[in-house]
Amino acid sequence: MCGICGFYSKNSLTFNNVIQKMNSAISHRGPDSTGVWQDNTSGIIFGHQRLSIIDLSDAGNQPMMSNSGRFVLTYNGEIYNHLEIRSELQKIDSKIKWKGNSDTETLIEAIEIWGIEKTLQKIIGMFSFGIWDKKNRDLTLARDRVGEKPLYYGWQGNGDNKVFLFGSELKALKQHPEFKGEINRNVIALHLRNNSIPDPYSIYKDIYKLLPGHYLQLKAHHLKNSSLPEHKIYWSLTETALNGINNRFKTSKEEIQRDLENNLQLSIEQQ
Repeated sequence: MCGICGFYSKNSLTFNNVIQKMNSAISHRGPDSTGVWQDNTSGIIFGHQRLSIIDLSDAGNQPMMSNSGRFVLTYNGEIYNHLEIRSELQKIDSKIKWKGNSDTETLIEAIEIWGIEKTLQKIIGMFSFGIWDKKNRDLTLARDRVGEKPLYYGWQGNGDNKVFLFGSELKALKQHPEFKGEINRNVIALHLRNNSIPDPYSIYKDIYKLLPGHYLQLKAHHLKNSSLPEHKIYWSLTETALNGINNRFKTSKEEIQRDLENNLQLSIEQQ
């Protein structure tokens, strides 16, 4: 488990100490290292709390920049098939200079080569991440297929002081001085009915949870107008289940049992 956080602000220079407070609020998620990346020209700031699992060296520290320098990533999770992904990438571009063995580096180079959509389709694991495209000045947030890793986001503040916040936990967002903390009274009934607040809502007004199997991209006009883009679906549990119902196996019971056992064994080995 790691912790991610960040924000976009026109007044980012005024708040360059805020990201440290946001990191501290989620330090329990990753005690091994603390990282901050800031681009003053764009107003985007990333924070990261690292729990080292795959690559214990400093080469896995975040936020991480791609080889080309175009992308910057803050990421929480684990990509179980990252070695297979890395092998595929190496065949496409044999000149990739790997700095370490982390799945973080595999993920960011996959996005560099394949783009967001194809990368999300190919990776297997649990994750949430924010990635900044320095060339197109886009911010992308993504969450794993079943929502194992959390990710909150939303606009807060007014006028030129408006900021777009995101993070693994609400307590990180609450550290920003523009965070209002206004209770969304409309979700109280949902909480009483479900004994929890369902996605995409949170207890706070204008703060949401990114839906499982979804990603969103804030482009220049969203950042300028303080608007939210629509979620994009890259995987749907409902569609997957319906596809299974409509395309049932036409093999023997023994073959189905064997395939199930093999898939379970592979899944456990990857994790």
